[in-house]
Amino acid sequence: MIETSASIRLPFESSTPSIARTKLAAFLTRHEVDAEVIDNGLIVLSEMIANAVSHGSPDSSGQMEITWSIAGDLLELSVLDAGTGATLKPVDFDEDSLSGRGLSIINRVADRWWVDMSQGTRVSAELPIA
Repeated sequence: MIETSASIRLPFESSTPSIARTKLAAFLTRHEVDAEVIDNGLIVLSEMIANAVSHGSPDSSGQMEITWSIAGDLLELSVLDAGTGATLKPVDFDEDSLSGRGLSIINRVADRWWVDMSQGTRVSAELPIA
């Protein structure tokens, strides 16, 4: 039986989005998820991790937690870092903006996203897979 979820801990580094994308792509491919959904999931996960690295904090071991799961017809993605006290809202940007676009991209690509700051900062998102 194929696992429907995964949780990994990766270093709090700029190379982490690439590692996580490779693992998520393999997971979604094993589940025969449509290529467009895979692309969208990779975009959302990359932005979530990049935001954590840019604005968050590593845990005591220098890592962050990244999870994904397939629940019914939804792909659920989540990134947890140890940062606290941030204000997380998408901002308007234009095509010349070099930064500040992460949450806006997530907002445009994901069906729904939210933030839980009860234990660090966890940004989660859902994308339809059907």
